[in-house]
Amino acid sequence: MEHILTAIKEEKLNIPKHVAIIMDGNGRWAKKRNMPRKYGHIQGAKTVEQIIEDGYKMGIEYITVYAFSTENWKRSEDEVSALMKLLQNYLIDCIERSTKNNMQVRIIGDKSGLDSKIVAKIEELEKITQSASGLKFTIAINYGGRDEIRRAVKKIAKEVEAKHIEPEEITEDLINDYLDTAGLPDPDLLIRTSGEERLSNYLPWQLAYTEFYFTDVLWPDFTKEDLLTAIRYYNGRERRFGGV
Repeated sequence: MEHILTAIKEEKLNIPKHVAIIMDGNGRWAKKRNMPRKYGHIQGAKTVEQIIEDGYKMGIEYITVYAFSTENWKRSEDEVSALMKLLQNYLIDCIERSTKNNMQVRIIGDKSGLDSKIVAKIEELEKITQSASGLKFTIAINYGGRDEIRRAVKKIAKEVEAKHIEPEEITEDLINDYLDTAGLPDPDLLIRTSGEERLSNYLPWQLAYTEFYFTDVLWPDFTKEDLLTAIRYYNGRERRFGGV
């Protein structure tokens, strides 16, 4: 890690405050090794832990990862079952790890579609880590960007119906307050691994002015050196936010 921090200092790199990640390629990584897909997901979870640790040391304040989408339910029953078990175990381990590392953890997505045991662990994890002052780590589980916007619009409509909000009071800031990511800054950089170049229904509202970095590296193989490469790419972009 020392050489990474030295490079950041010598190159005077601007570190993105918030990095969003689509962790793609776990299944392909496992297939290349003649292993079941769930083995790739297990290795991918280990990569998450290393990257959030490395990212925080580099100066990243927020990391948001796409763990399970609303579309992932379409996968085979065996894979979905394995993913849910992995997520539950990860949440359990995350309680101890987050407390030790002073990390605040938040889960976004439609929790009503999750098993009650997973929801209970989510609530416990968020409660225990809510006052942590270190890395702000967000995990998207049963998350879909369009579904998030639909749920936000539904809540706002109920507020309008109850006369708590006037239609002309509906601003972008107000909509932000009703999204799962309320209170989080928009991502500065999106990283997607495994060579795919699409959003896959991930944070469509929040990524409006985000820089995108795509790499062929499969997620279980993604390292701090790859993260540094993404940050260098980010530094080569000029962010004008619609201005000149």
